[in-house]
Amino acid sequence: MAAWNAHDLEAILASYAEDVELVAPTVVRRWGRPDGRLGGRQELRRHFALGLELAPDLTMTEERLLTTPGGYALLYRRENGNTALDAVQLDDHGFARRVHAYYERTQD
Repeated sequence: MAAWNAHDLEAILASYAEDVELVAPTVVRRWGRPDGRLGGRQELRRHFALGLELAPDLTMTEERLLTTPGGYALLYRRENGNTALDAVQLDDHGFARRVHAYYERTQD
């Protein structure tokens, strides 16, 4: 969360596995992928870079962190008031391997 609030793309990406899979409604809107899926850190880099560009005042405030063996769900609020939930499955090294992002309202 600190990396997102600092807009530090490299630090953000450092917590993701090389072969990460992301499913998010923002992928549908930004890239026209009906299944909302991205694969690999390079696609994630492009997606997150655009997200930071679209939200120059981006800040995230943690509301709840729920844990389970091998993963977690993070509920947070964005600077625009939107509530989001990231459900994350970790790989054996503690990097985010599968991520599903959910938004209360449409998020660009």
